[in-house]
Amino acid sequence: MSALATSAATTRTHEATPHATSTGLSNVKLAVWAFLASECLLFGALISTYLLYRGRSIVGPYPHQIYDIPYTSVSSFVLLMSSLTMVLALAAVQRGDTRRMRVWLLATALLGMTFVGGQAYEFTSFVRQGLTLHTNLFGSSFFVLTGFHGAHVTIGIVMLLSLFGLSLRGKLGPENAETVELIGLYWHFVDVVWIVIFTVVYLIPS
Repeated sequence: MSALATSAATTRTHEATPHATSTGLSNVKLAVWAFLASECLLFGALISTYLLYRGRSIVGPYPHQIYDIPYTSVSSFVLLMSSLTMVLALAAVQRGDTRRMRVWLLATALLGMTFVGGQAYEFTSFVRQGLTLHTNLFGSSFFVLTGFHGAHVTIGIVMLLSLFGLSLRGKLGPENAETVELIGLYWHFVDVVWIVIFTVVYLIPS
């Protein structure tokens, strides 16, 4: 009987973790971690490029002339708060609370939209002050770095809204918690990357 019980327990474990790898993670989760690792290399290269060219611009405007640190700090806080709402959304789907999951998913998407909208306003303000992608080395490296991050946040917003739509059609329940978890991993990644970018670009003087 003990052998049968052990076999049954093993079967249940494999059913609970479909397509498990030798690491104990599912194939999909392992692929997402590999993707995020490649994204680390991408942003590492972009941040390194910014640091390499920082302070080498021959003509202005220069960072200290256009940065609005209080404004960007508020925008950054909004994005960081979205990580909390993403955690709450995952907790809700894991316990089968569909209504709260929808609320937190939508809240996360709205906070992300607020951040992207704030970034668009900041870009517009910088352009009006004479800083464009082609103005100087600072402008080129700044817009490429922060623009790529903004694009990643936008992709995350689309994924969050897709989850919200699936939930409305009844296709997102506790059995799909891993899907929410994986998109949450991506969302937390873009938040962590922004902490690094905000520190390097805005807070550390050139």
